Amino acid sequence: MLLSSLLVVIIMGIQLFWLNKIYSYEQKQFNVNVAKCIRGLYDDLGLGDYHIGMPQKPIITPDPNTFIIPIEAIPPKDTLASYASTELVDFDVMADCYISVYDKNTSQFAYSTYLPDAASRHPLGSEVGLGRPLPKNFNYMQLYFPHREQYILSQLFIWISGSILLLMALLGLSASLMYLYRQKTLNEVQKDFVNNFTHEFKTPIAVIKLATDVLINPSIVQKPDRLLAYANIIKQQNEHLQHQVERLLKTANTDQHKLNLEKENFDISDLVREVLRQLDPLIKENAAQVDYDADDQELRFTADKSHLSMVLVNLIENAIKYSMKPHVLIKATADEEGYCLSVKDNGVGIEKKYIKFLFKKFFRVPTGNVHNVKGFGLGLNFVKQVVDAHRGKITVNSLPGIGTEFKIVLPKH
Repeated sequence: MLLSSLLVVIIMGIQLFWLNKIYSYEQKQFNVNVAKCIRGLYDDLGLGDYHIGMPQKPIITPDPNTFIIPIEAIPPKDTLASYASTELVDFDVMADCYISVYDKNTSQFAYSTYLPDAASRHPLGSEVGLGRPLPKNFNYMQLYFPHREQYILSQLFIWISGSILLLMALLGLSASLMYLYRQKTLNEVQKDFVNNFTHEFKTPIAVIKLATDVLINPSIVQKPDRLLAYANIIKQQNEHLQHQVERLLKTANTDQHKLNLEKENFDISDLVREVLRQLDPLIKENAAQVDYDADDQELRFTADKSHLSMVLVNLIENAIKYSMKPHVLIKATADEEGYCLSVKDNGVGIEKKYIKFLFKKFFRVPTGNVHNVKGFGLGLNFVKQVVDAHRGKITVNSLPGIGTEFKIVLPKH
């Protein structure tokens, strides 16, 4: 993508460079052709000796559209207009032109006439306003091309059209590449999600099936302890599936609608303890050590308890899943900035290059030596949405091989 973008920029730069060169060439060619027309008028009308570039007979150009040429005698108006029209056509100057003749004896224009587009062979225009003459102590003829720029640009029409078509083609190519790249990324994300979804639900379903096969055996009634054990297995796996489905539904709901908060006043410590009770089977299964450290003061604040509970569940689950021997420290404090809740682990850590992608949907950090870590890549995205909805902020500090800390700060009001 980078090389393609660079190539597009280089091609556009080269195209603009040559357009500028051609425009400059057309400007110079226009001036040369006008000079040739003037020389022809000198020869046709006997206006005096004329040598292009000679100091005694220079062409004065007060602006790019105006040419002032000293003359010795003032020619008749109709004769000058007729010959000027012919010379302009002969030297391919097809722009319209005002021709004025200045008389030094009266210190004003003797006359002025308008020549339409010379190539059209339209009748000569009527006399126009002479404008303000430039005071000179000699007679001169003034040629003024009001539409010089438009004429030169019209000469470049093919080049400009070609450049526009090339630009459109390059932009279309760039858009196609971006679309294909995005589709490739979405396909990979979808594939990863389906794989994660399959692995996440396949194991509980298989365990429930095995437990059910055992329970339908008539002899199981004679073994109440075993019956109770398998019933508990089904209950646990069912709760796990229910929890995963609830998480997916909540995430999907936050995508389709703005996150609606149902705020209530509660104590943070009560919330943490409730979450730990909910995660007790996972904690025991992984022999995890989970410590909770809170200020001595009561930490009560108003927020959506249900959503914050899900936030804590996601963070603690990740802390346990991505640790070989999990030790999780949960800390709650309050200061002038607001209420702070942090979850710190001793897991594999996260490389700095991945941190900026953590809260993107479906993104999962490569787990290194930790294998078979389940999940959909939706948890941290949901966490970020909940924190943002509470006008809070979340930061991540991590060192590979040492651990990770997620720190959430929520405002007091």
